[in-house]
Amino acid sequence: MHQLLTGNNLRFLFDGLKLTLYISFVSIVLSTIFGTILAVLRNQKKGPLKFLSSLYIEVVRNIPNLLWIYVIFLIFKIKSTPAGIVSFTVFTTAALAEIIRGGLNGVDKGQKEAARSQGFSNFQILVYIVLPQAIRNVLPAIVSQFVTVIKDTSFLYSVIALQELFGKSYILMGRYAQTEQVFMIYGLVALMYFVINFSISQFSRWLSRNWA
Repeated sequence: MHQLLTGNNLRFLFDGLKLTLYISFVSIVLSTIFGTILAVLRNQKKGPLKFLSSLYIEVVRNIPNLLWIYVIFLIFKIKSTPAGIVSFTVFTTAALAEIIRGGLNGVDKGQKEAARSQGFSNFQILVYIVLPQAIRNVLPAIVSQFVTVIKDTSFLYSVIALQELFGKSYILMGRYAQTEQVFMIYGLVALMYFVINFSISQFSRWLSRNWA
C-alpha cells in the first residue's frame, strides 16, 4: 500500500482532479449563461426564437450526453479538453434552461404588472426584476447540477481518452496487478468524488435553507 500511495501517484490523480474541476466549472458557467438565454427565449409567447429554443432543449435533453461527446469529438475533430467542455456545455445548457425557466415562471406576475405601471419596458422588467429573482430562486438547483457534471466527466476517458480523474485512476490501475491495490485506487478516487460532491450538495442545501 505504501508503494501505491506515493507522492507521484497522488500528484498524478490530483492532476486528473484539477482537469475534472476545470471542465466542470467552465461548462457550468457557460451553460448558465446560454441556458438563461434559452429560458428567456422559450418563455416568449410565440415566434421563431421560441420554437428554435424549444427544439434545442427537447432534442438535446432527450439524447444521452455520451452520444453528444462522440458527435462533438468525431465530427468537429477538436482536441479532447475543448471537446469535453463543449459537449458538457451543450447538454447542460438544455438542462439548466428548463431549471431557469421554472424560476422565471415562479416570479409573481403582480411584480411585472407593477413595474409596467411605473413605465418599465419589457427588457427592463426582465433584467432588473424577473431575472435576479429567478436566478436567486434556482441557484441551489444550478449548484446541484454542478454535481451531475462532475460525476459525468468520468465518461470522457472511455469515449475520447481524456485523462480526467477517472481516466488517471484507470491508467494507474494498469500499473498494479494486486486486487487490493486496485480496490485501494477505486476507494481513493471514490472518496475524492464523494468529498467534492458532498461539499457542493451541502452548499446547495445551505442556499436553499437560507434563501427560502
